[in-house]
Amino acid sequence: MRVAFAKALKNARKSRELTQEDFSDVSSRTYLSSLERGQKSPTLDKLQTLAQTIGIHCLSLIALTYLYSEKEKDLETLLLRIKNEVESIKKH
Repeated sequence: MRVAFAKALKNARKSRELTQEDFSDVSSRTYLSSLERGQKSPTLDKLQTLAQTIGIHCLSLIALTYLYSEKEKDLETLLLRIKNEVESIKKH
């Protein structure tokens, strides 16, 4: 999953034309680089901060990670699964 998250983070960052230096207020360049190489995993708080810096929802990064890991084949199927699971859990 680290490799898939690394790809998701890097692609999301580049899609917004952001550099690693653009994250200097929230993370060191060394740490961001280690995330993008799959050497480290972020905490939930850091995931939220990274997503905010990119300008996306943190679940978008997680969804991309699952799609890149090939644990899920397509976005629609993944989102439907999540929707059903969350609705089921909320009922209890």
